[in-house]
Amino acid sequence: MSSDVHETANVLVVDDEAANRYSVSKTLQRVGYMVSEAANGEDALALIDQQPFDVVLTDIRMPGLDGVELLRRIKDRAPDAIVILMTGYASLGTTVEALRLGAHDYLIKPCSSQDIRQSVARGVERARNLRRRRQLIEAIKNDVYELTRADIQVNSAPYAGESSTATRIEEPALETSGNSMQLGPLIVYPGRYQISVNNKDIDLTPTEFDLLLYLAAHRGRVVPCHELVREVRGYTIDEAEAREVIRPHVSNLRRKLKSAGQNADLIVNVRGIGYRLNEKGGNK
Repeated sequence: MSSDVHETANVLVVDDEAANRYSVSKTLQRVGYMVSEAANGEDALALIDQQPFDVVLTDIRMPGLDGVELLRRIKDRAPDAIVILMTGYASLGTTVEALRLGAHDYLIKPCSSQDIRQSVARGVERARNLRRRRQLIEAIKNDVYELTRADIQVNSAPYAGESSTATRIEEPALETSGNSMQLGPLIVYPGRYQISVNNKDIDLTPTEFDLLLYLAAHRGRVVPCHELVREVRGYTIDEAEAREVIRPHVSNLRRKLKSAGQNADLIVNVRGIGYRLNEKGGNK
């Protein structure tokens, strides 16, 4: 992981044993993370209320609020925060409960510095992917608002030579309803990595889902492959390499659309430039 990622990643270390807190914090600070410390669950929640954290690394066995209960409360207050649990007393029941509540990782003490850094690095990457996904969804929702508002203005304006009661019927390209969004012929479920075509649900990988969302948020223009890699995958490479990275994800996405009876050219390859979303793509 590059140093600029470390510099902007905030990590909270929670442990009632001062020596453990110090050791873990120093391990992470040495590679550039911004690290805060809390001696118990209550102090950790107070810090989380004050500032956002990418990753929370917490011991499980602590007096008062234990690590599993802290995990539960963090998910209520800061659902995008990635939580990693540490314990010297692993049990199957605790592990299952932690994973059910959304723990990112489960480390057994004593943890090596390498294990801690690798786990936190994966957690930071996941936190950033979640943040990018939320930004994409917000961008699409803002587009929905603008499209709907413009559509209302057009529909309410009379045609020349017609009465003021005449209206023009046009459907906005994108609509929202509850926890889903209508994207042309597709229904998109942001929280489930899932789309629906012709009442058939299609499961997507996180990369395929984010790729579709990014193209939707930037529909109307051709998006270069290096931009897709940067915004969807989170790293920077040149255009030639980016084409090789993006191509299989687009191919898989097209294949899944085709299997559901949807015209695969919903995603158009503009040779030598990148990809764009074809809003007029329809059923075969």
